[in-house]
Amino acid sequence: MDYSHIETPERCYADFCLIPVGTGSVSVAEEVAEVQKLLKASGLTYTMHSAGTTVEGSWDEVMKVIGQAHSVVHAKGVVRVQSSMRVGTRTDKKQTAQDKVKRVEDILAKESTSS
Repeated sequence: MDYSHIETPERCYADFCLIPVGTGSVSVAEEVAEVQKLLKASGLTYTMHSAGTTVEGSWDEVMKVIGQAHSVVHAKGVVRVQSSMRVGTRTDKKQTAQDKVKRVEDILAKESTSS
C-alpha cells in the first residue's frame, strides 16, 4: 500500500486543552481569551467549556486553527505551549458535537418522563 496518498477524513471535531507552560501565573484566562478570539475569527463551530474547547470543521481547518492557537499564545510571550487533544471522525453520517449532546439529553428526558 502506498501510504503517501492516504487522505485525511473529510470532517472532524477536536476537543483540545491548550496549556501555556512557565508563565509564572496559575491563571490562563488571558491566553484562553486570545484563543477564543482566534476561534471566533476562524468561522468554525466551537464550544468553550471549563476544561478546553471543542472545535468542528474539516480536518485541515481544525488542525490549522489549533496550530494557530499555539502561535497566538506564543505571540503573547509564552515560550512553551502544550495541548492535549481528542479527535473524532465519522464516515457513516454527519454529526455535530451538539447533535451528540442532544442525543443523550433526549434519552435522559425520555427516562425522566417515564419514571
